[in-house]
Amino acid sequence: MTARIVMRTGEALVEAAPSWSAAEPEVVIGELDGPVGQAIATLIGDQTKGHSRVFAILNCDVQVRPVTLMVSKVTVTSTKYTNILMGTVQAAIANGVLDAVRAGDIPKEKANDLGIIISVWLDPSVVDVEIDHKILFETNRAATAKAIKKAMNNEPSIDWLLENQDKTVHCFHQMALDGQI
Repeated sequence: MTARIVMRTGEALVEAAPSWSAAEPEVVIGELDGPVGQAIATLIGDQTKGHSRVFAILNCDVQVRPVTLMVSKVTVTSTKYTNILMGTVQAAIANGVLDAVRAGDIPKEKANDLGIIISVWLDPSVVDVEIDHKILFETNRAATAKAIKKAMNNEPSIDWLLENQDKTVHCFHQMALDGQI
């Protein structure tokens, strides 16, 4: 029997050359009969304009397991943004979840007992530029699987963090230090 998974957290960053392609999900994973399940039920039942919560699906009428609830980090204000988020990105996240199950990061026997909340970043500039949906799909799929893997493996470890604390500088902080922002 697989051990109980109360709550795990993880994040990842995957990007391709175009700046709009960055995918930076944050995930919370846990048993549906625990705090994560309670949070999923609360979030899906308490919709907020501009921050709709939807399940990750492969296609209409095909929800993935473990149940995965998408929450946008960006306030959604346009139909084009909504269509990209609830199309390409939603499908990519669903595929990334299944990739994590296939890779063994999520135990297959727990697929009906776990829930995932994924906070999704989609660059708002996607409404103003020509995007390649294949690139956007691949970055979001890979980032989802990577964030889940990190969450399920408690990565980075506290030992790594302590060893690398002074060697690691937040990229936007470094840009500020360099006068770039």
